[in-house]
Formats: sequence, structure tokens, C-alpha cells
Amino acid sequence: MRRQLAQLKEEVARNTAILKLSQQRELALLQAEDLAALFRQMLSGLAGSYGLEEVTVVLCDPDHDVRHLLLASGTRPEDLPGLRFVDSLAGIAPQYVGLGKPWLGPYRRADHELLFRSRKGLASIAILPLRHKDRLIGSINFGSADPARFTPEHATDFFSHLGAIASFALENAVNRARLLRSGFTDVLTGWHNRRYLQVRLGEELARARRDGDTLSCLMLDLDHFKRINDTFGHAAGDEVLRELAQRVEAEVRASDVAARYGGEEFVILLPRTAAQAAGLLAERIRRVVRERPVDVGDGHAVTVTASIGVASVSLGPADSDLKALGEALLARADAALYQAKAAGRDRIVLA
Repeated sequence: MRRQLAQLKEEVARNTAILKLSQQRELALLQAEDLAALFRQMLSGLAGSYGLEEVTVVLCDPDHDVRHLLLASGTRPEDLPGLRFVDSLAGIAPQYVGLGKPWLGPYRRADHELLFRSRKGLASIAILPLRHKDRLIGSINFGSADPARFTPEHATDFFSHLGAIASFALENAVNRARLLRSGFTDVLTGWHNRRYLQVRLGEELARARRDGDTLSCLMLDLDHFKRINDTFGHAAGDEVLRELAQRVEAEVRASDVAARYGGEEFVILLPRTAAQAAGLLAERIRRVVRERPVDVGDGHAVTVTASIGVASVSLGPADSDLKALGEALLARADAALYQAKAAGRDRIVLA
């Protein structure tokens, strides 16, 4: 009886420790400051806590909404190893079909190579579903070199609860990021505003200095835009701005920073982009702006052109005054834009 009592005490102590550790893991997810911190906690935090060879997160983000929110906070998706965004969950893993609770079992490369980065040395895995409004949006994936670590015989209650907490924490972090971003967004076009541009300009200059890289800037202005407002009204002018903002946005990368600078003027920051490549992008944008007329209502359509100034700056460790460098970069792009206007509009000038 004493031995049985001692065994029961040991089991109670072990279960209490497991419960306490599980609560700590969940609390760490819920207390994450922002999206980047939450993903880091999901990845490296859970990997260290569980002592796993690999933890990854797959997230369905067809509209690139979460990716843009991450970028808006200054974090690139590639800065978070183990995080993978996909436009569709189809074909990622056979377990995603009807995945209502965690799946535990052996690692099979043919089935699971899209879930893990290393794909080496893994013997068993656990797939924890992430859900939003009863819809599967991805998973947290645990990988272990121990074939007995995750098996179909193991209970999944703790993992189910962890997946639910992670889903809740993700939804909260996305909503907070959207709320924060709303103060940095131009309501008319959906692009970032000038305030956001100033914040990101400093961040991108700091990144370029750290990496010894080049940051390029496009400053774009719609030609004779006042005529559209005077002829067709401000509602027509707003429609032109919205339409052309969508056309330009389709040409830029997710890592680029696009902002409405004021009125009909837009700025695009191009990290890790030399002047020549920036000029090629500017030419694509110039063409897409004028490629087809914009419907402004009442059977009217207008063809709009744009003038673009391009400037670049290469930074190194000795560059210390990032504020002055940022102001100079914008000023040089603006001067190049003025030259394009003076030379006849609908053209590009490289500073």
C-alpha cells in the first residue's frame, strides 16, 4: 500500500508539473506582444519547451493579409524560419482533409515534406490544427526524432487545448495588428499613408546599413490630375486614384513599401534594389498606368499618365544619420520627378 501510495503521489506530481508547463506554454502565446512575437513563440518557444527537433507553422493567407501585417511591423516572413504562408491548403498534407483534432503518427516524407523544413531525422510528428470560425486555416507542426514521441495511441487533449489557444492568440494578434495599421492607412486607396512611410523609411535604411545594401525610391505623380477633378468632379478623381493604386500595387513586391504621399503623389520604397532594377520597375508602372482608360461614370473614361522620379542610396556601417539620408533620398526622387514633369510628363528620370 505504501508503494502504491508513493506511485500515486509521483503520478499526481508528474501530472501537476505537466499541467503547469502546459499553462505556461499557453500563457506565453496569449501574452505575445505582436504577430512576430507570437510566431516566434509558436516556433522556437514551443520547440524549446517540448524539446523537439523542429516546429513549423503553416498558415493559409490567400490575400497576403497576415504577410502584409508582418511586414508593416518590420518583420519579413523569411526572418521567421519555420513559418510558411500558402495561398491554399490543398496538397500540403493528406491529414488536412477533415483535420478536426490533432493528428499524431509517423513522419512520412511523401506526405509531410511540405510541413517541415529539414525533412531529415524526423521519425514522428504531431499536427495541431489552427482554426478560425470553424474553418481550418493551417497548423502547428511538431517534429521529433523519437519514433515513440507521437503515436496514434497517445491522448490528444493537451494538444487540442494548445491548438485552440494558439488559434485564439493568432486571431487576437491579427486584429491588434489591423487596428494598429489603421492609423497608418490611407482610407481612399488602401495604401499606407505618409506617416507609415516615414516609420518604414527609417527601418529600411537601418536594414540597408546593416546589410551593406541599396535602397531605392520611386516617387510617382499623376499627370494633369487637376483637370480630371475640374472636368468630371472629385468623385471621378477619387475613382481614378483607387483604380491606379490597384494597378501599381499589382506590380510591386510584398516586401516593397508603397504609400500615398499626398494628393495624387505616391512613393514606393524598394529594399535591396539597385537603381537600374528600380528604373525597370518604374517603366512597368508607367506603362500599366496608361495601358487602358479609367471609367469615371456617366459613360466617360479617361486615360491617365504618370511621371516618375527614381533615386537610390547605398549604405554602409559608417552611415550614421539615417534621418538626413532618408530626407535626402526623398528629395532626390522628388527632384527627378520634377525633371520628368518639366521634360514633358509620362516619363521616368533617374536621379
